[in-house]
Amino acid sequence: MLELYQAEGCPHSTAVREKLTELGVSYVIHNPRRPGHEGGDVLNEWAQRAMTDLGGEDSIPFLVDTDRREQQYESDDIVDYLEEHYG
Repeated sequence: MLELYQAEGCPHSTAVREKLTELGVSYVIHNPRRPGHEGGDVLNEWAQRAMTDLGGEDSIPFLVDTDRREQQYESDDIVDYLEEHYG
C-alpha cells in the first residue's frame, strides 16, 4: 500500500499525485498540514504525528510504501521511485 502525506495547493505534492494518477496506482492520502517552507498550520494532528514518527521530518510530500518498506521525501525522488517500481 502507498500512503502519501501531502498538502492541497502544494506544487510538489501535485506533481506526485499526477504521477500516481498517470501510473494508475491506488494510494491513501493524508493531509497533515498546509503547505509552507517552514511547515504550515497543522490540520490533522494524527497525520502530522504519524508522518514525523515514520520519517523523522516535517516535510511534504512524503511517500510511504508499506509493501516494500520504503519511504521517500522530495517530489523528484518520489516520482523517480514511482516510475522505477510502478511504471
